[in-house]
Amino acid sequence: MDWMTGDYFLGDWGGRRTDLIDRGIDFELFYFGSLPSNVDGGIRTGTDYQGALLATMTLDSEKLAGYEGGTFYASGVWLDGQEGFSDRHIGDLNKPNLVDFSNQLRLWELWYSQKMFDDKVTLKAGLMSVDRDFIVPEYYNSLGSINFLNQTFFYPTLAFNLYQIPGFPNANHSLPSTPYGALGVLVRIEPTDGWYVQAALYEGNPDDSYHGTDFSLDGDEGALIYAETGFRWGDTQGLPGSVKVGGFYHTDEFTDVNEGISVVFAEGIGLPATPAKDHSGNFGGYLLAEQYLWLEEGRDDPAMQGGLGFFRVSAAPKDRNLTQFGIDGGFVFKGLIPGRDWDTLGLGLSYLQISNDIGDSVAEINGTYGTDFKLPDYEGVIELSYKAQLTAWWTLQPSVQWVLHPGGQTNFVDPPDDAIAFILQTTLRF
Repeated sequence: MDWMTGDYFLGDWGGRRTDLIDRGIDFELFYFGSLPSNVDGGIRTGTDYQGALLATMTLDSEKLAGYEGGTFYASGVWLDGQEGFSDRHIGDLNKPNLVDFSNQLRLWELWYSQKMFDDKVTLKAGLMSVDRDFIVPEYYNSLGSINFLNQTFFYPTLAFNLYQIPGFPNANHSLPSTPYGALGVLVRIEPTDGWYVQAALYEGNPDDSYHGTDFSLDGDEGALIYAETGFRWGDTQGLPGSVKVGGFYHTDEFTDVNEGISVVFAEGIGLPATPAKDHSGNFGGYLLAEQYLWLEEGRDDPAMQGGLGFFRVSAAPKDRNLTQFGIDGGFVFKGLIPGRDWDTLGLGLSYLQISNDIGDSVAEINGTYGTDFKLPDYEGVIELSYKAQLTAWWTLQPSVQWVLHPGGQTNFVDPPDDAIAFILQTTLRF
């Protein structure tokens, strides 16, 4: 029973783990194993296996060196299995499986942070992932408590507009999101316990090579700026909740999507085309709100049994982006079944709108050349997930997802049908 209720599958290493933590050295090791299946629709049905091994190390400056407020953090990830489940089976943008990435063994994050002025100011610098600091849920789907497996509920798909659209002129910009990181610096100010403001500057194009150890800076890749302010309430009494408002700006050049689609089509049928114009910079904004609706046993319950709702909206200009508007929300219920206090049931819904300028360009092509291409519109997701806490260090999580208009009909000739995906994921904490 001690083994089942302990925090780690490998236990306390005969007391060595506790001794290291007391000295300021903390190691964590997680494994995510997934069986994603496309049951119906999409591109083709089938099942893959995809896994991820995540290792982290945290060093505490006060315990190790005697000065307060310093933290050194390093992490790496090994991704293995069959690549491209979504690309081969469903054809969607959001991706139903959380670990659907290319196989690689890479450095993830490597940074140092320092708290100052009674912990009201934090300075952080190094190799960082933007989704570890911005648009991060407090309660419903953080890295420490994953209740949904579709990637859009982990980080909004609209933020990935910073990747160049396939077929458009090459450009060196993208998003430093998990499992990728970019060199950067972050400043966070917390004037009160319930309010903070923060901003960060990142390299404009993270290293996406196999090992992720290229630390060179290239001015031609631009820079990415994120800023956010957040409010939190109910930490000590009442029902907890939070709201976050923020935005991002990328300094690189981005192709006009209306002209870009026309150029790609003309080149595809062998006609000469005038190069598409570029826009200087790209940007977007977002709002995230979450609120506990009730607590079954009150604030003293370590499992925090109850129910909470969340809502998130994001937007970006339609003239330089694949998607222009996204909205998602849902509910998470914890401890619904008697005796299963740590289990969670989640229902999430997402709507992602394709840029109207892309639809206008396709409509113009249909009118000019007499084609009958589908007009891009939206991609929707409905996910129902149940996470069973089998032991303190082991979870099993089935997820059923209905993917509406996979890819938002951006495959104009033969868009995939609506799909039903089933994912079975297990996690182990070593």
